Parts: sequence; C-alpha cells; structure tokens
Amino acid sequence: MQVVVLAGGVGSRLRPWTNSVPKPLLPMLDRTLLEHVVSSLPADLVDEVVVAGGYKVNMIEDYFNEHEVPFDVRIVPENKPLGTGGALGNCRDVVSGTFACFNGDIISSLDASELLDLHKRNKSVGTLGLWEVEDPTRFGIVGVDDDHRITRFKEKPQPDEVFSNLINAGSYIFNDDIFDWMPHGKHSIERDVFPKLAEEGLLSGQDFDGYFIDAGTPTAWNQGAKACIEHERFNHGSVRSSSWYEQGDSSSTATVTDSVISKLCHLGTGRIHQSSLLTGVHLGDDCTLDACLIGKDARIGANCTLTGVVVDHGSIIPSGTVLNGGQWPLSEHQ
Repeated sequence: MQVVVLAGGVGSRLRPWTNSVPKPLLPMLDRTLLEHVVSSLPADLVDEVVVAGGYKVNMIEDYFNEHEVPFDVRIVPENKPLGTGGALGNCRDVVSGTFACFNGDIISSLDASELLDLHKRNKSVGTLGLWEVEDPTRFGIVGVDDDHRITRFKEKPQPDEVFSNLINAGSYIFNDDIFDWMPHGKHSIERDVFPKLAEEGLLSGQDFDGYFIDAGTPTAWNQGAKACIEHERFNHGSVRSSSWYEQGDSSSTATVTDSVISKLCHLGTGRIHQSSLLTGVHLGDDCTLDACLIGKDARIGANCTLTGVVVDHGSIIPSGTVLNGGQWPLSEHQ
C-alpha cells in the first residue's frame, strides 16, 4: 500500500526546534516522527510513503535518501497552503487503489490494518480511526451505526451541537475515488468532503483503545515520547526508571524520570522530568528541567531551572537562568 502523510504545516508550536528541522524529521527516541506516524500500519503493508508538505521538503527527501527505511519516500510539494483536502488532492496523480492517509503528528496505538478490514467489509470510500474524548468541541465528531458506518460528521462543533464523543483521529483508509469528491485547490477534507460522504453512507469508522496523542505541541511531544517509552516504540537503547537512554550514562548522578536522553548527553547532578534531550546536550550541575524540549548540542549552565521551555539546537544558556515557559533564545514577547 501507499501511505500519504499530511505534513503541510511549519510546526510553529514546536519552534524553535522546527526553525531548522521540519517536524516530520524531529527525532522521538530513535525514530523520526514520520516513521512513528507510518508505523500505524504493519511494515509489510507499506511500500511507499507520499509526504504532502510544503516546509523544508528537500530536507525530508534528502534524509530518507540517506537513511535506510523499509519503504520508499516520495515528496508531493505544496507550494502554498492548501488545507488538508487540498494537500491530499495534490496527490491524486501519484496514489492509486486503496491507500492509507495519516495526519503528520499523530502518535497512537491504532492498528490501521483493522481499519483496512472494515473498509473492505463495508465497501466504503473512506474509513476513519475514531477516538473517544470528554470534550469533542476541538475536533471533528462522528455518529456511527451498528455496522460502523458514519452517519454524521461535524467539524469542531459548538457545545450545543455535540451529538457524539467519538472524534476523528486523523488516520484514514481511502479508495482513490475519494478524489472524485474533492474540489481542486484549497479546501478542508473535514469540512468539505467527510460530511458529504457520511450523508451518502460511504464513510466508515472504527474506534480503538490505548493511546492517542497529537504531538504538535511541546507538552504533547513529551506525552508522545512517554507513550513510545512505555510501549517500546524504539529500535535501540534501553529503558531505566521510566526513561529511555540511547546509550548508557553511568557517570551521571542526575535524577531522571519519564524522559528521553539521546546519545552523547552529559546530565550533571540535577533533576530531569518528562523532558526530551536530543543528541549532544550538556547540562551543568544542579539543573532542574521539567517538561522541556532541549535541542541538539545545547549547553545549559549550572543551577538553571527550566520549566516548559523549548531550547533551540546549539543554544548556550548561562548558569543560573530561570525560565518558565516559552523558548530559548528568548523571543521579543518573553
């Protein structure tokens, strides 16, 4: 099968990490985010991944040309923002038959082969992975009958419009005749396509258990990393005390919990909780990191306290710095 990954955004909520690295290439443990997204389908079902994106797509193409993965990667560039529907519609000349389509920052326990089975059984044009939430007003909600056919679809309903707590989980199986339902140019597949398919009985949905994380924010990124640790979504490294280490760090006396520690990191003597440290991070002694994203080769001086901060790759933070939220280097609004 082909898999389309919708990766058109610039990853603004993960800046400054994404100023120099496109979100699909950001490492979550020892796999890129793109590889985690695609892994919703068993590897033996995937032969080509089509990345529909407009931000630093040359870097994505170069990366997968240089690194061995079990699928081919093709880029369909998005020269201007086209919305979710327009980005998928851009791929109409390169995908065929039945294919999968995933939003580019979803970390979940979904086994999309189950969607594929339902899709074939119901002879649907589209089949959606569904997730149950308490407050569905930020999402697209669905009504489903006993045969798992979606009878209604409403994107981001007002509180008085809510008729279901099942939401669209951004993971789909489509037939290529989905393109017959899509206008050319910019549009939203959630607002402009799914409601029409639901009215015609051509949309199905399957809910799943486990975990579902949209890893597009710093907090959600660390939640996604924690899920990947707990469910052993990594190829190398080891887990100790709820944290993943790409390689050992026997010299450190830091207290580390629910965190990602990439290779060549020096941790000092402080405390690190629910944070992601990329390759080559150096921490001075007596630092406290909580819910942070620390970019590659960043150097953080002694006695720093950082809470909810995204630190750019290669940054140098002076000793004694205290920050709560935001980014480093500091933006003009901090």
